[in-house]
Amino acid sequence: MFNTFFALGATALELGLISSLTVLALFLSYSMLNVCDLSTDGCFTLGAAVGAVVAISGHPYLSLGAAICAGMVSGFVTAILQTKMGIDSLLSGIIVNTGLYSVNIAIMGGASLLNMNKTETVFTKAKMLFAHSFIGPQYRLVVVIAIVALVLVLLTWFLKTRLGLAIRATGNNPDMVKSSSINPTFTTIVGLCLSNSLTALSGCLLAQSQKSVNVTIGSGMVTIALASLLIGRAFMGKGGIGKRAVGAVLGAFVFRLVYTIALRFNLPAYMLKLVSSVIVIIAIAGPYFKQRLPELKRIRDASKGERHA
Repeated sequence: MFNTFFALGATALELGLISSLTVLALFLSYSMLNVCDLSTDGCFTLGAAVGAVVAISGHPYLSLGAAICAGMVSGFVTAILQTKMGIDSLLSGIIVNTGLYSVNIAIMGGASLLNMNKTETVFTKAKMLFAHSFIGPQYRLVVVIAIVALVLVLLTWFLKTRLGLAIRATGNNPDMVKSSSINPTFTTIVGLCLSNSLTALSGCLLAQSQKSVNVTIGSGMVTIALASLLIGRAFMGKGGIGKRAVGAVLGAFVFRLVYTIALRFNLPAYMLKLVSSVIVIIAIAGPYFKQRLPELKRIRDASKGERHA
């Protein structure tokens, strides 16, 4: 029984940490920049496809950088549609997400599936590196923890720099930013480029972890990331940038743990989307009802008093 729970926890932790990069991307775009980027699903698949193609060509380490660069290009296009072409942010994301479907298939050579069973990845490299050490059995987890920790530190540091503060100010009050001689177009472009680069890196790591890429690998990632972000906010509450970023990672783990448990109870695969929707509803409505709890108690007490009278 203990071994089963440990295996479930390890799986949820690995997948949660991989998807936490997408959650951190949404943390940057949605929470900091106040832009709801709906290109997440397509960008996630873009990172997976680019990373897979580069890894298959014999460059597993370069695949991470290639995926990051591809994500930046996606973020740049999304930002240009918003800032230079007057297209609404939601519609910009939908347009880019739709276009990326064709782009991703083209990158995959016209196929909808790429098999990486015989491909060297960053995980197979780590397996050889840690083969004779005590952390050998958990080599994949070690790689993911190292990458997420590095991203977490760099992102927290960046958001405290002058440019990072300008990005946060753009999300809080664009009019004030303009009056402060800060170019909101530039900060939006930088923010979305960084955000999408993290999403693409997340997709690349998932593809190399499961040794395959399907053109629908990123389907529903925006819902998963949003749910994880809200769960993290519920757990960690309001606080500094570092605390909120850690909360985003924690939320990703909790979401994946619920997912893993649902699969363990033989829940049909087609029901997992419904599980995601329910988790999002709970994550959003929970704080609202918690805030209204004192008022609901007063109404209940008042109704009891009227009945006794």
